[in-house]
Formats: sequence, C-alpha cells, structure tokens
Amino acid sequence: MIKGLHHNAYRCRDSEETRKFYEDFLGLRLAGALEIKETKTARTTNILHTFYEMGDGSYMAFFEVPGEPFEFKDQHDYDLHIALEVNPGMLEETLQRGKKAGIESRGISQHGFVDSIYFRDPNGYVIELTAKTEDHNGLMDPKSNGARQILADWQASKGV
Repeated sequence: MIKGLHHNAYRCRDSEETRKFYEDFLGLRLAGALEIKETKTARTTNILHTFYEMGDGSYMAFFEVPGEPFEFKDQHDYDLHIALEVNPGMLEETLQRGKKAGIESRGISQHGFVDSIYFRDPNGYVIELTAKTEDHNGLMDPKSNGARQILADWQASKGV
C-alpha cells in the first residue's frame, strides 16, 4: 500500500539558486544533500541531489548535473506545475513578497475547490501555492462530483 509521497525530484540549473527560491523564499528547509560520483552501474558521474522538507514530512528534491544536456524551459501550467498546499492566509502575503522580490508571480486564482497563486522557480517550473476552500472536500468527493462521468464524456467526445 502506498503510504504517501516521500519526494518528487526535478532537474535544476544551479543548486544554490534553487536553494534560495525553495528555502529562502518558500521557507522549505534544506534537509539533505547527496553528492553522487558513481551510478549504481559503476558509471562515473557528478551529480548533486538536494532535498527540501515540507510540513507533512515529504520533500521536494532536485538534481544538478553540470555538463549533461537537459532542456530547461519555462513550463506552462497545464504541461507541468507543482502545487503545494498552504493556509489561506498565506496567499496574499506570499504573492506580494514574490512580486517585491522580482519573482514572476500571479494570482489569486479561484478554482472553486482551491484558491491559488503561482510563481516561476529558477528552473522554469511553475510553483502553485494552493489553499483549500470550505467546499474542497465536497468538490473532490467522487461519490458526488461526477468525476468518472466527466472522464467518460471527455473520452467519448474525442472519439476514443
């Protein structure tokens, strides 16, 4: 049985630049760092793997691999984004801090089940800070929200 998320891992351009965003701006503690000099298949490598701890005990993790090609690009929300849950009172204050710091920032977007603000991290990833609304649990309950029928209708409309 899956107990929960331990970590999600992403590539980063620069570990210190990434640390400044995740630790200094978002407040996630740098909890671990691993220097990897050899892969499990005995290939020589040069990787730094860092871990940032979230309030529930899970982690955001990053790999910096100097000299190894990787296409960093500014992601669209619908291609890739990382949504992190916060208390509702944090949204406005954090949005203003992001704007003041010159970080690409936008929101507050009201999605019904959550309210969200968005930032772009130094690697091009969209980071969503999201706060549950009072209606969240009801809107995310598959017994009453019609999720399976919506999916079936979507598939049918595509002709699949």
